[in-house]
Amino acid sequence: MIRWIAEDDETRERLARDGSLFAGYHPEMEAVHRRNAARLREVLARVGWPGRARVGEDGASAAWRIVQHAIGEPELLRGCLPLLQRAAAEGEADPGEVAMLEDRIRVSEGRMQRYGTQFDWSEDGTAMVPMVGVEAPESLAERRAAVGLPPMVWRRPPPPGAAPPADRAARQAEMEAWARRVGWR
Repeated sequence: MIRWIAEDDETRERLARDGSLFAGYHPEMEAVHRRNAARLREVLARVGWPGRARVGEDGASAAWRIVQHAIGEPELLRGCLPLLQRAAAEGEADPGEVAMLEDRIRVSEGRMQRYGTQFDWSEDGTAMVPMVGVEAPESLAERRAAVGLPPMVWRRPPPPGAAPPADRAARQAEMEAWARRVGWR
């Protein structure tokens, strides 16, 4: 799994360097995500969630990242959330990773986040802000602390090389159509 996520990282870095990573879900990146998701499904079928005791800290985190990146496969993410929650309760996974997966699923379904971990461009295109919103912001600090996440930063600088979408409304319509097409909504 560590090799699989390394391929993801290498592809992401290469596509980010030429700017094409930020112009929608790049087909090459999607292919890596789908290949890794298929491989992880085989692992899940054989051994269940690959926790720390079985694959080490790096392997367990790689498994989570593979799921987190498999955005075109809603049933995989939804199916892995209870497995990851159980693993975290048993000390076999990072509770912060559970929070990020839960937020990824919620945002993809069009629901508010619980932990504020998923970001996208601000309306003015100058910063990255939480997507869809964060429920009960008055208790967010406690929720984040309970899973080992640092205090919330509501506005972050964009990733190096990223440019805001030229037409924000068109991008949001494209993202909504994609979410419907792959089964998030």
